Amino acid sequence: MKITRRSVLASATSAGIIAPTFRARAQAKPVIKIGVINDQSGPYKDLNGPTSAVCTKQAVMEFNAQGFDVEVLVADNQNKPDVAIAIGRKWIDNEGVDIIMDCAASSAALAMAALCREKDKVCLPTSTATSDLTGKACSPNTIHWVFDTYMEAKSTGGAMVKAGGDSWYMLYPNYAFGEALQRDASRFVIAAGGKVLGSETYAFPETTDFSVQLVKAQASGAKVLGFCGAGADLVNVVKQAAEFGLTKKMSVAAMVAYTQDVRSIGLDGAQGMRLSESYYWDLNDRTRSFQNRIKDKVKLWPSMAQAGNYSATMHYLKTVQAMGPAAAKVSGAATVARMKAMPTDDDCFGAGRIREDGRKIHPVYLFEVKKPSESKHEWDVYKLLATTPAEEAFRPLSEGACSFIKV
Repeated sequence: MKITRRSVLASATSAGIIAPTFRARAQAKPVIKIGVINDQSGPYKDLNGPTSAVCTKQAVMEFNAQGFDVEVLVADNQNKPDVAIAIGRKWIDNEGVDIIMDCAASSAALAMAALCREKDKVCLPTSTATSDLTGKACSPNTIHWVFDTYMEAKSTGGAMVKAGGDSWYMLYPNYAFGEALQRDASRFVIAAGGKVLGSETYAFPETTDFSVQLVKAQASGAKVLGFCGAGADLVNVVKQAAEFGLTKKMSVAAMVAYTQDVRSIGLDGAQGMRLSESYYWDLNDRTRSFQNRIKDKVKLWPSMAQAGNYSATMHYLKTVQAMGPAAAKVSGAATVARMKAMPTDDDCFGAGRIREDGRKIHPVYLFEVKKPSESKHEWDVYKLLATTPAEEAFRPLSEGACSFIKV
């Protein structure tokens, strides 16, 4: 398959749309259009952003579609649901986009999932955390890839309590993602025998100075600061906590964290922090192979959310090939149903499956950030502590309250 690139100027009124930048094309073939929408310029840009788009394009290139072409469009939703919807409607109504993926901020992802259900398109959130996407907001048009708040809370929250961190203070952003994560984390801390001594919300994305919240956390007497934000917020909190001397008295449990965060904080400040991811470049031969293939194309090595774009795109394209592109373009719900019927397998996440409620299932890994003396290079940041099997890592069907699931 011959691959070419083109750049088209975006409309000034398209609310941050970045024009189509990648096209795998041949004359007179059906075209499958993939829309990657995420944070290209804000606090989560390093956690999805350009690297996620590169991972999508890598999957398209490696898949080498037979009988159809693939076009990838990329846009910035600015972490705002209204911006996401405006872009999504334009893509679907005017550009003929078949699938919208990535999505980033939970509020934007929930809005996009609703739009894709309305328009009968496919929605594949990969960098979105809220577990509501397979719960009260579940949709036959949506598959939630990579991780969610339940998974993160179970893998990280419960483990910290077992390690002696039995009293917590929660800090979380004031939108769907943070609220869901704080809810799930508190639940698992309490279930493991711990206590939540207090919680504090903060305005997202306006907050950059966390001094007021950190003073309250320290005054609570809790052993663990459970931080339920992500991206630049996490980096700021950990750095400011160290400056305040808080990390000498409290451990930091990063409920959602990535290799990019650790690199930004530095091992001196992040060492000992515990977190969970479902992908790490140095897990096995397959993950190392993927990293070797993509490393020259990215400035930031992919973490789980970005690797999720590769994984989700690969499985979607396998499904389109099996169904035929004409059938896949007719109905997003039918395409999702076929994706659920096919086992998943790729170099980033290995073998897995998609559950009836749209939850992508795979193992989850609990990591501890290495000490500077243990690291061989800037991306060598984790040591593996434990693995949660795929069927245990995510919320049971019986607890999800998905409207179309009968249990």
